[in-house]
Amino acid sequence: EGELETVEDEAMKTNGQKSARLETPRHRAPAFRWSWKLVTVTGIDVHIHGTFFLLIAFLAVSGLVAGQGATAILRSTLLILAIFTSVVLHEFGHALMARRFGVRTLDITLLPIGGIARLEKMPEKPSEQLQVALAGPAVNVVIAMLLFGLVRLFEAPAGIEILGNASGPFLTQLMWINLFLAAFNLLPGYPMDGGRVLRALLAMRMAPERATQIAARVGQGTAVIFGVVGLFHNPLLIVIAVFIWLGAQAEHSVSTMKVALAGLSVRDGMITDFQRVLPTDSLSRAVDLTLAGFQQDFPVMDGERLLGVLTHGDVLKGLAERGKSSAVQEAMRRDFDTTNPSEPLDGALTRMRQGERRLLMVVDHEKVVGLLTVGNIGELLALEAAGHQIGESAELSPAVGLRAGAETS
Repeated sequence: EGELETVEDEAMKTNGQKSARLETPRHRAPAFRWSWKLVTVTGIDVHIHGTFFLLIAFLAVSGLVAGQGATAILRSTLLILAIFTSVVLHEFGHALMARRFGVRTLDITLLPIGGIARLEKMPEKPSEQLQVALAGPAVNVVIAMLLFGLVRLFEAPAGIEILGNASGPFLTQLMWINLFLAAFNLLPGYPMDGGRVLRALLAMRMAPERATQIAARVGQGTAVIFGVVGLFHNPLLIVIAVFIWLGAQAEHSVSTMKVALAGLSVRDGMITDFQRVLPTDSLSRAVDLTLAGFQQDFPVMDGERLLGVLTHGDVLKGLAERGKSSAVQEAMRRDFDTTNPSEPLDGALTRMRQGERRLLMVVDHEKVVGLLTVGNIGELLALEAAGHQIGESAELSPAVGLRAGAETS
């Protein structure tokens, strides 16, 4: 299975909840824990998950139990490696097509059930999204065509029945497997390639958010079918069904949040009642402020001049390396992003996601007027949703609905 994932998916999966985790490192970590980098190709890191080695070991042990010789086990292992090489090339098809439209691919991760290309975002135009989604299966078709040429060259049998023969021609088996990968990925199991194709086609005729919601529901329906079939035939389909269901659910949440953020500005979601620290303050001052309230990240200011940002991760790292008596200026970061109160909230959230920032400093006419955090955006959306539910159930006046950032500041 091949799949596309965007950083937007990850940001929205947290649903805006506050977290005490460390600041995201400047060099983005792999998409999955227990993943190791294999190689970097055209600026894209390729990672392999630890469970992939378990798959190889499982196949080897299964071969020994079945009484297969070393040659047969080696052949099976080589076929698995060739299949996953095709999967990696499939993901590079997505990545390189996305690059044509100015979209960066953060990394590619190889899992036992397939590969995932993690894009910074999806292109805005549905026609470009369609091309990115189709690029992966197209690579598998091209591989199959090249293999067919080799099969004909060596005059090997090319029938599909070769798949059922463990000792059949290697190239023929790999050819049919690539065709199967292309066809399987074009099933409408959003966020698989086929689901993204469906979503792009729908987005050409309706609002993008509505297209995403329909594609996500179709994807979850596909996941149910996979799960039922897996119960009676192949347990691996159950695992794939779970991935598709969760992926579709995450994509639906992303779309819902985009709709909720429409029309809101940074002013609606920013924190206006915030603490600040001086560059000469000790880290113990930041610790005291954190324990005394909700704030975890602090602007570092000299009078009205913004010098830097001290995040929760910076505090923890400074405490571990220098102790609580060390100065804030030794632990703060001077590379930070700013926004203004009138910027659309969804645009600011996108910049936070792409820049891997916990917060943005809100500056108006060279004066710091607030902080914008993912957590506070989540609080705003929760209040908005609660306000709408109250208004609908009790038929209250529109004034009851919670709208402004006053409730979150």
